[in-house]
Amino acid sequence: MLTEEQLLAAPEEEYMNDEQLEFFRELLKEQAEEVRTSLKEARETLTKFENEPDELDKASIEEERRMNLRFLDRQTKLLPKIEDAIKRIDSGDFGYCEVTGEPIGVRRLLLRPTATLCAEEKQRQERQERNFRDA
Repeated sequence: MLTEEQLLAAPEEEYMNDEQLEFFRELLKEQAEEVRTSLKEARETLTKFENEPDELDKASIEEERRMNLRFLDRQTKLLPKIEDAIKRIDSGDFGYCEVTGEPIGVRRLLLRPTATLCAEEKQRQERQERNFRDA
C-alpha cells in the first residue's frame, strides 16, 4: 500500500488510481473503527456520570457530561460521513467535487477524507452563507 509521502509525490495523471483509492479506503476504515470505539467509550462514560452519587462534584460532573455529549454528537455525525466516503470510493466518485466534478486534491483529502467539495467550491459556499447571514 502507498505511504502518505508516495501519495503526495504521485503525478496528477495518477489521481485516484486503484492504489490511491485503496489508501483512502484503508484510512477511512481505520477512522470509522476509531470513531466506533470512541462512541462506545463516550457512552460508557455518560452512563458512569448518570450513576455518580456525589452531590459535591455535581457542577464539574455536569460540565464534563456536557462536553462528553458534544463529543458524542460530533462523532455520531462523523460516522455516516466516513461511510458515505467509502461508498463514493466504491462508486468511483471519491476525490471529485460533487458540484463541479473537479478533483478535490490529495492534500485536502488527507486532511479531510470525507470532503465532498473542492476547496474553491467550499470557499464559494462559505462566502455565500456569510453574505446571506449578513443580508
